[in-house]
Amino acid sequence: MTFKDIFKKSFLEGYAATEITTMTVVVALGIACAIALYIFFVYRVVTRKTFYSKNFSISLAGVTVITTSLILTMQSSVVLSLGMVGALSIVRFRTAIKEPMDLMFLFWSISVGIICGAGLAEVAVILSVVMTLGILILDHIPVAKAPMILVVNADDLDAEEKVSQVVKKYVRHFNVKSRNMTGATLDLVVELRTAQGSELLREVMSLNGVTSASLLSHDGEVTF
Repeated sequence: MTFKDIFKKSFLEGYAATEITTMTVVVALGIACAIALYIFFVYRVVTRKTFYSKNFSISLAGVTVITTSLILTMQSSVVLSLGMVGALSIVRFRTAIKEPMDLMFLFWSISVGIICGAGLAEVAVILSVVMTLGILILDHIPVAKAPMILVVNADDLDAEEKVSQVVKKYVRHFNVKSRNMTGATLDLVVELRTAQGSELLREVMSLNGVTSASLLSHDGEVTF
């Protein structure tokens, strides 16, 4: 017997195939489906204030179950697992992940699938509970308030000074983001933070030369 034969025999014995029963498959997939449904609802709750994609949410549940099935299959044969790894390595996913939160949910789904397929369902349950608590706690931690955007249109080219005087009454710091001037009109875009938006808007509109004013807010990223 050559060294090559000894090495091959030792390798195959060390990674002997595991017998996967029907009950094992049913239990693993059942737990994976339950946690996948849980992730589906958690994603819906967390993204209530942002763009929600139902297709992506369904994909999260599907990825969990599919990953569980792959891990169960890989346990049955080392040769099959190596072939599956090679086949999956040539797959290219070109769908862009727009939100970092979506990427976290995607890894969560994949991790749960791997853990359930490995027969460690209790770890998957604990992981899901910890992830949910972490998301909810961090989501309620207050951060800087998103700035508001004041858009002013005036037919007076000298209106910027008057608008600035009014804004200073309601905010400590503001930033003129844009000035657009034509032959007889002036457009201003001012970034600010205030809790008296209605009063500010009324006083700006009362200025001579101001034809329109809008105060916009958003729930996106903030600057500190």
